[in-house]
Amino acid sequence: MRPAILNPLFAPLTSLPGVGPKLAPLVERVAGGKHVADLLWLRPHALIDRRFMPTVAQAPDGQVATLRVTVDKHLPSDTKRRPYRIRCSDATGFLHLVYFHAREDWLRKQLPEGAERIVSGKVEHFNNEIQITHPDHVVPLDRADEIPAIEPVYPLTAGLAPRVLAKAIAGALARAAELPEWDDPAFLKREGWTGWRAALGALHAPHSEADLGPETKVRRRLAYDELLSNQLALALVRARLRRQKGRTIRGDGHLRKTIVDALPFALTGAQIRALAEIDADMASPLRMLRLLQGDVGSGKTVVALLAMAASVEAGAQAALMAPTELLAHQHMATLEQFAAPAKLRLARLTGRDKGKGRDATLAALAAGEIDILVGTHALFQEDVEFRDLALAVIDEQHRFGVHQRLDLAAKGKAADMLVMTATPIPRTLMLTAYGDMDVSRLDEKPAGRKPVDTRVIPLTRLTEVVGAIHRAVDAGAKVYWVCPLVEESEKTDLAAAEERHAALAREFGERVGLVHGRMKAPARDKAMARFAGGDMAVLVATMVIEVGVDVPQATVMVVERAERFGLAQLHQLRGRIGRGERPSSCLLVYGEPLGETARDRLHILRETEDGFRIAEEDLRLRGAGELLGTRQSGLPEFRLAELPAHIELVATARDDARLILAADPELTSPRGQALRTLLYLWGEDAQVATLRSG
Repeated sequence: MRPAILNPLFAPLTSLPGVGPKLAPLVERVAGGKHVADLLWLRPHALIDRRFMPTVAQAPDGQVATLRVTVDKHLPSDTKRRPYRIRCSDATGFLHLVYFHAREDWLRKQLPEGAERIVSGKVEHFNNEIQITHPDHVVPLDRADEIPAIEPVYPLTAGLAPRVLAKAIAGALARAAELPEWDDPAFLKREGWTGWRAALGALHAPHSEADLGPETKVRRRLAYDELLSNQLALALVRARLRRQKGRTIRGDGHLRKTIVDALPFALTGAQIRALAEIDADMASPLRMLRLLQGDVGSGKTVVALLAMAASVEAGAQAALMAPTELLAHQHMATLEQFAAPAKLRLARLTGRDKGKGRDATLAALAAGEIDILVGTHALFQEDVEFRDLALAVIDEQHRFGVHQRLDLAAKGKAADMLVMTATPIPRTLMLTAYGDMDVSRLDEKPAGRKPVDTRVIPLTRLTEVVGAIHRAVDAGAKVYWVCPLVEESEKTDLAAAEERHAALAREFGERVGLVHGRMKAPARDKAMARFAGGDMAVLVATMVIEVGVDVPQATVMVVERAERFGLAQLHQLRGRIGRGERPSSCLLVYGEPLGETARDRLHILRETEDGFRIAEEDLRLRGAGELLGTRQSGLPEFRLAELPAHIELVATARDDARLILAADPELTSPRGQALRTLLYLWGEDAQVATLRSG
């Protein structure tokens, strides 16, 4: 049960003053959530200083000023297209207050002729006259203190007035009670931090531009609370898995040996090391929860197959879950190829499987006639039953929630879990996304992999790029052409892709294909299959090809407007080529002028193919909020913590969470109870529910 003291913060936004059903969706959009608490985390990003009080004659153009004036005359407009003007003055001159689409009765009530008013807003000099369009504040002299001297500015959306949002935030703050302190008193004293409620109030009442930055004591205090809740939640997931009794899985090695002997390549040192770590986990009576982090093409699928083979040797089953049907099909093709010598029985299950075929697969699975099941989210549907699932492998974990991976593990008796990702994540950020896991890294490329020749070319030379593509296609190459990210919108990205597809079709005819995120899966799969094995030579695509599509014949990658992509995204795209015997080229086509950060980004890509170094550089250049776009990378979207500015607080929070749970695993002490409140405050209800006494 959520503590009653937090209930006011989890009321709907419509419970706040001025937020009715019409405005609620707009407030929700800027707040990033539906509850009162979401407004508490909305930070001001700028300030308006209203302390400047000149005379009318001294009011400079383009500056915010607060003026004491007398209302002289109302000048209503004769048409709707002209604004309503109100002439005001002081001893030094006059100005006009300008209103569009305002009601005359309301304006006359606010600004009666002959009355004195305090007016604050942005001054404009227009046609040799001074005016303020739609003043921010208009009050009688006796209410002058209602105009804030320093006013915080918040992000807005169309249709939402600053004053409405400010009123709602003030209402949210009024509901935030003083909560029991969850931080260690000695730590608070050392950092010079105030209590939670005081820090929250100060966050929304900055006095200068310096108060808006991530390094202030107020912001660090609140960021630490958010990071501590994140680390505590991850530690509770881990503790819950550790509490559940595991099982010892030891194979005799005969299937694994058969597979390894038949591989057309030797395992890398990193693969051998990762397998040893996985074997030790599986042989332990504790549940395995391990992340296998490897760059594109580092051989994660082979490691997963050899781990799954150990489960089968022990008389049990294994499952591999991928986020899309395309990836599930590709994993199936790879596994069938490598597992064939060992005669492992493989099957596939996706959401598209229906009827008798699906029923037959489910029956064989329950009877133990399938050794390894490959599939999508369909694997954890209720009617999917394994005879004995011992190992669950999840690919591209960031596409699934923590609870979904637990759902799959629950299909077996204390099943071990291996999670894979091709998204290089900096060590510093691993803690925030995967703090509940042990980590193995594949940091070597398989022998024989040729480096990709990466070139940076201005958009003005696009004709030369098309000419180079012609030559490559004539020589038998297959080419990816990735279209620019226009904005965070599939619709506009799609328009860019369709335009480029039409232009290239004029050059290459029917040998050009198109794939994008809005295509239905069967059509996308068909286009990919035609590109992989058919007569299609050029594939125009949006970011849908970023992860997992394997076409060894593809040797050229063109990324149009490369400066709009993140470093890690560009690295992932480049990883789609260089997977076969032939030399490969990646052409990064950029638009000018090129900013300093974009220039650094493209330079790093030319310099290295090390995904882990690239991820660290991406973090340095753009910060975690931009890293791959957090929605794609699986990193939590922090509201108050800002990485890398608060990166050292992550490690502190992790250590704190470990010490807390070591001393008080059920969070029953006074500090433990306060920490439960913190978890609820940050929406970690599910993790509190896992506590035996909770």
